[in-house]
Amino acid sequence: MEELAQVYARSLFQVAREQDKLDLLREQLGQVADAIAKHRELQTFFFSPYFSTEEKQDALERVLDGADPLFVNFLNLLIEKHRMPVIFRVRSQYERLWEEENRTLPVEITSAVELDSATTDSVGRAIGERTGRRVTLAARVDPDILGGIVVRVGNSILDASIRNRLEQLRRHVAQGAS
Repeated sequence: MEELAQVYARSLFQVAREQDKLDLLREQLGQVADAIAKHRELQTFFFSPYFSTEEKQDALERVLDGADPLFVNFLNLLIEKHRMPVIFRVRSQYERLWEEENRTLPVEITSAVELDSATTDSVGRAIGERTGRRVTLAARVDPDILGGIVVRVGNSILDASIRNRLEQLRRHVAQGAS
């Protein structure tokens, strides 16, 4: 399923790049995937074999009035090939390709309390300088980490939380007791 999503995402991405529509198709793909994810009725309709390809394509035409024709054709292809369930994976693969193309790096900072924007911007700037990429920064609060911060850079995680340190100490003490 993952390879299938990669093939579809790469194809959509290449055509979007050729037509200078990378951002537009990223936005429209995200909107459709979000709508389907939020509404169980849409999932049932688009993923079910009980509705015909024609019914799905007709509904798509009515719902996506004003969408880019390239994107509508892409969704029609997914429907025709009975591949609509891969839309979420296509979106994540497209997003990954878009980030590589634009040299962006997603960074998420989690803290026990809300950090001021100067602090989060400073962390984002430092990571951007070290990696040579443009950072897209997201900050969230999770009181369960007790203190410190957890920084996720792409697929890597730096866990400098008090919860993590207490867990390491607990393991160390448990090993010493054996």
